[in-house]
Amino acid sequence: MAQLIKLQDYISRYQVDATRYPTQYIRMKQAKWERMRKEWETKPLFEETWEEEEEILWEDDESTPKKFFKKLNPFKKRKQDFEYDDHEEEIFEKPKQEEEEDIGFAFEPNLLYRPQTIQDLRRMYLDQLFGFQLNWASTTMREKSNIDPRYQRDVFLKELLQQLPDTFFVLYEPILLVKKAPVELGILILTPTDCYCIQVIDAEERATFSGINTDRFWVKRIGERTKNIVNPLIGLNRMESLLKPFFEHHDLHLGIKKVVLSRRGYIDYPGSSYGVQFIDRRHYDQWFEQLKNHRSPMKHTQFRAAQLLLDHMQTTSFMRAEWFTDGE
Repeated sequence: MAQLIKLQDYISRYQVDATRYPTQYIRMKQAKWERMRKEWETKPLFEETWEEEEEILWEDDESTPKKFFKKLNPFKKRKQDFEYDDHEEEIFEKPKQEEEEDIGFAFEPNLLYRPQTIQDLRRMYLDQLFGFQLNWASTTMREKSNIDPRYQRDVFLKELLQQLPDTFFVLYEPILLVKKAPVELGILILTPTDCYCIQVIDAEERATFSGINTDRFWVKRIGERTKNIVNPLIGLNRMESLLKPFFEHHDLHLGIKKVVLSRRGYIDYPGSSYGVQFIDRRHYDQWFEQLKNHRSPMKHTQFRAAQLLLDHMQTTSFMRAEWFTDGE
């Protein structure tokens, strides 16, 4: 599951330390998955708990409401029901200062219902992890940002995070500060070797987008209806023109790959544009599968690029209420 290190202009946990949190995230994700999987595999324990509580209810005529509550919650685990390996404690062993910093940000996935297969369980786990990632991408120990609810429903954002490798860093619609002037970008994906600049032009199913590089507008067609949209290459070329000298100035050796993307529509581009991939619904699955199969460990250059970009991004946030003293 890729890591969301920046979302629009929200404060991000990764801004604090772009080196520590990516590795911490991977360890946490693996350990929490193992815990949830072990809990799911203890199905007989759930059934025994149900039968035990049912017997108490029918044998005792003076049953209390508390006992009825237990009967209706057979999946609520008790401390003695599950035991986990000691190595998980070692994974999360960390200095006291870091423990204090992470109070309130612990990820605790729950069995919300009884999944029938391991695939269903994994889907439940990833859905809960997605919410946790949005939390990390909009809060720190001291500050937070008001997140737009549309991101919780953003299908493409969820697909990127849930299906791409852990070693990918996603900056979703970030705002770069250029000489103190904010510039809205599309989607940046930092892989261990490249930086993908993606301009999305999604619309209704089977829409067709056509245009050429020299025009300011492209035409979107749906049946007999047409509409002008801003040429996506303008934003894409702007991203490249900002990032390329930025990487060169900081001696960051990352290739820049430009993509115009329409997951549900078609792109009709009769011209030629050097170094740009046009990915529509005909090629999307193949292109995305190649990204998913990218196998390379995180690299120092990738960490540096992430930290430098985060340092130059616009952030809008406010102090968390618990950090105000009585006097303030």
